[in-house]
Amino acid sequence: MPRLFVALSFSEIIADALSVLQYGVEGARWRPVENFHLTLAFIGDADRHGFNAAVDALSGFDAPAFELRLQGLGFFGDKRPTALWAGVEPNDALNHLQGKVETALRRTGFPLERRKFTPHVTLAYLKNTPREQAAQYCAEHGLFSCGPFPVEAYHLYSSQLGGEASHYEIEASYSLSSSR
Repeated sequence: MPRLFVALSFSEIIADALSVLQYGVEGARWRPVENFHLTLAFIGDADRHGFNAAVDALSGFDAPAFELRLQGLGFFGDKRPTALWAGVEPNDALNHLQGKVETALRRTGFPLERRKFTPHVTLAYLKNTPREQAAQYCAEHGLFSCGPFPVEAYHLYSSQLGGEASHYEIEASYSLSSSR
């Protein structure tokens, strides 16, 4: 049974810009470049019926294409950092798309997480990394910026857990409309 999520993918140029940041943090398990994405919704485990329902739900709405800029770095885990991430400049069009994705999936019956949408790209998962080191790393790279770049589609991914890193596969793609 595959784990499903909906996300934006990145071009090789954007992924390369992110990969340059991947160094110098104790306990970091850096994400493979091909795994960089920006999650819009995590669905979780789904059987064939759930997969088909997700494909149909995501086909049922339209949203405009937009431009996105990655900006700044941060980490999750206040006392014990768990992940390093690249942030996203505030973007109403991204929030609009994420809201449409979430609404469509909830209407189909998927029990999505209730936490606030915090757009980011995970650079590394952390294990036993001192908080001070994570904060220092983020401060040193706090001026990171990449883009703007066009976002013209989003994707339904499947995820297979692996030893070092999960393997992600695009199962369906959805174009965003070109008229703004």
